[in-house]
Amino acid sequence: MSGYITDIKGISVGHSTDSDALTGCTAVLFENGAVGGVDVRGSAPGTRETDLMRGYNAVERINAVMLCGGSAYGLDAASGAMKFLEERSRGVDVGVGVVPIVPAAVIFDLAIGRCDVRPDKASGYEACSNAVSGRFATGSVGVGTGATLGKAYGMQYASKSGVGTSCLELGNGIKVGAIIAVNALGDVYNPDTGKIVCGAAKDGKFLNCMNAAINAEFASTNTTIGVIATNARLTREEANKLASIGHDGLAMCIRPVHTANDGDTLFAMATCEKDGVPFASLMVGAVKAVCAAVLDAVSYRKDEK
Repeated sequence: MSGYITDIKGISVGHSTDSDALTGCTAVLFENGAVGGVDVRGSAPGTRETDLMRGYNAVERINAVMLCGGSAYGLDAASGAMKFLEERSRGVDVGVGVVPIVPAAVIFDLAIGRCDVRPDKASGYEACSNAVSGRFATGSVGVGTGATLGKAYGMQYASKSGVGTSCLELGNGIKVGAIIAVNALGDVYNPDTGKIVCGAAKDGKFLNCMNAAINAEFASTNTTIGVIATNARLTREEANKLASIGHDGLAMCIRPVHTANDGDTLFAMATCEKDGVPFASLMVGAVKAVCAAVLDAVSYRKDEK
């Protein structure tokens, strides 16, 4: 599977990358807004505006999602996205102006690079300014700049990771795609072969994090986050279910995942342009899209821009 989440009409993606400090953020913008849902599986999340995506709350359309490095400090990048969107009058009309709706989630990347430099409001604005509706860089850019994986044996055996994307078509013009930043305690597996493709390694051999006695020093330096998107018409409740089932894709590819010290979070967004595909098929497609994006995050397709 290949493709980009931006293959879905109305979605654009942009990065802000600090290659010196090894951190950054990635903005996922929805031109006409999107019905959104979210599912948090890790027990140590850093998030913003997730409660409003529940079915009983008033706001339905989401304008952007910000994926950030910098741990909880990085949530400040969402303010930059709000500024960018407000300047373009995109948000909820509150009579005296607009309030852009920008949920966000963070990874912990403070253990490499400079821990005192994190994505901020200016970074978030830059990521939005850089957004494109076509191909964009993947790998060690944006939110993936400081991403690592295979940390169960300690950082000395960890591997560099990044951010990846995918998109597939389900028929009747329905598409489902994903963008995932993989910053995992565990290894990444190819679910088709059951073999590790990236992870903790020593002397050219994978160590297998599932067999590790977890190194407490690095047990909290994790979290995998991302966005699933579709052009199918969904209710908010269906979007929340799509976010939930998307975590199956993480579990198929990342082992271990959803630990007590992860903040694994997936958003699901629907631009609601198309009808005509069973929701069950869309859920299976979301799992496949997440798997493909995770594998892309460690394959460094960054030469395609």
